[in-house]
Amino acid sequence: MRDVLAQNAVNSVRTRVSSTYMLAALIILGLVLQAPLVRAVGASARLQTAVTIFAGVFVQAVPFLALGVLVSGGIAAFVSPAVLRKVLPRNEPAAIGMAGLAGMALPGCECGVVPVARRLADQGAPGSVALAFMLSAPAINPVVLIATAVAFPGEPGMVGARFTGSLATSVVMGLIWSRIGRPAWLLPRGSGREHCVAGRTRWEVCTEAARHDLLQASAFLVLGAAAAAALHVLVPPAWYERLAGQLVIAILVMAVLAIVLALCSEADAFVAASMSTLPLLPRLVFLVVGPAVDVKLFAMQAGSFGRRFALRFAPLTFVVAVACGTVAGYIFLGGAR
Repeated sequence: MRDVLAQNAVNSVRTRVSSTYMLAALIILGLVLQAPLVRAVGASARLQTAVTIFAGVFVQAVPFLALGVLVSGGIAAFVSPAVLRKVLPRNEPAAIGMAGLAGMALPGCECGVVPVARRLADQGAPGSVALAFMLSAPAINPVVLIATAVAFPGEPGMVGARFTGSLATSVVMGLIWSRIGRPAWLLPRGSGREHCVAGRTRWEVCTEAARHDLLQASAFLVLGAAAAAALHVLVPPAWYERLAGQLVIAILVMAVLAIVLALCSEADAFVAASMSTLPLLPRLVFLVVGPAVDVKLFAMQAGSFGRRFALRFAPLTFVVAVACGTVAGYIFLGGAR
């Protein structure tokens, strides 16, 4: 037992030292190369756009990522598997529905909720329940719904359609995963429990778990934001203007664009509202797909749950989100408009 605790302590120190040195090295490298980097960016308009998109995605996501890892740390310290078993219904479909609705309680974006979902799975929640919560929280929380109402004044159907389409996506994906999901597709559970070693206070467990999740999630957020910026400059802005008369193609293109742009769910409604030449239905699908699957989210899911999981989960989520968004649009928006 002592050997295990000693090894855990050594690993924790190594991780902390390594992370600190890496952060310090990146800061020093940025300061040393500041002038050449500024000149390189200033010489290319497309590079300037890419840097702006990267900064926008990263800065929008960081506050919610911080909130998410704090919640994650709290779950690691204060929510035991026994507590989860008491709170969650024993019936898995009912637990999935409850987790989907519980997403309303976490006012954050998809970046912050990924480590929370990972922690829920580590603490004993069924994978289907954790994934349903992960999909619903960034899409149906009050901040997102209010932003949607502000972005689409006079169109209350957009709020109802986004809520319904996103909630349906989370519940349907949870139900599907409960049937076809395999434990081998996820990284081993308990990967975060090394924080809960004997002799630590709840506060120490909380801060260590939050630090671990922040370092892991932020690294993949950087990769995802970089991918979003690179892809953003390759999409000509006039393309979507030609899609107004081709509804099916417009829906598919907007769904793919949501993946590429990787916008924060608190800001995507204003981007969708600016595409006024398109009907409401494709823009609604854009809002339903974005918080469920995009390039930065794929990277973060791969880092938290494993690459095998992300390669299976993301394509299936895309199909379900497009279908649920389209059906919700027909119901709440009165058809294809």
